[in-house]
Amino acid sequence: MTSTSFLHSLTPLLAAAALLVGCATQAPVEEATKPTLFLVGDSTMADQPKEKYPETGWGQALPEYLTDDIEVENHAKNGRSTKSFIDEGRWEAVMERLQAGDFVVMGFGHNDQKDYDETRYAAPWTDYRANLERMVDDVLARGAKPILVTSIYRRAFTDDGQPEATLGDYPEVTRAVASERGVPLVDLNVMTRQLLLDAGVAGSANIYMQIPAGEYANLPDGKDDNTHLQRRGARQVAELFVQGVRRQSLPLADYFR
Repeated sequence: MTSTSFLHSLTPLLAAAALLVGCATQAPVEEATKPTLFLVGDSTMADQPKEKYPETGWGQALPEYLTDDIEVENHAKNGRSTKSFIDEGRWEAVMERLQAGDFVVMGFGHNDQKDYDETRYAAPWTDYRANLERMVDDVLARGAKPILVTSIYRRAFTDDGQPEATLGDYPEVTRAVASERGVPLVDLNVMTRQLLLDAGVAGSANIYMQIPAGEYANLPDGKDDNTHLQRRGARQVAELFVQGVRRQSLPLADYFR
């Protein structure tokens, strides 16, 4: 074989070898991971089953306002306080899934104030405060982004038609923790008070679970519930949350439609 013929026969082998080397040294392309929005709270935020319709948690309605660039996990649960949510291992379950860059929205208070139930009661300026501080610190330690929300107003009015505050110091403690820890707060307590004020006694019945008998087959006797939201009310509160996030130009706002 001549030297020229030898070189010609070697060329394909050299090309193949070069291709293999190139493939071996090229850094793998990692698929971008979507962040996750974790929702943590009570029944006013939780996903409600279809048999309870039209009751809807505002966190259940929130995905309607989000793009496909973020995942949502609603861990809010009916009847939970900060104390019971932690004691039942629900908070730890969120922490096991939480990644840097994720978001955690936390809203409690309605059940923390139930001092007749030792499994849920958390005194506002001591236990409740410590529980919220722990949650915020846990989220920050994992490189995620916490957002605190104050409890939504119950549908209660004074004799002169003003929305009545029924949640004691819990909203104020939530504000204090947000301020001290330097984390964002969406003050749904203030915002839903205005929602009630604008709607009035009669109009606010369509926001909360004031259901006449016979209107829904699954609620033949109707429902007289001034804490939980109807579908339309849940969407209104979700919109208030979106407004609160956008007003502060929080990173989560990038994922709203």
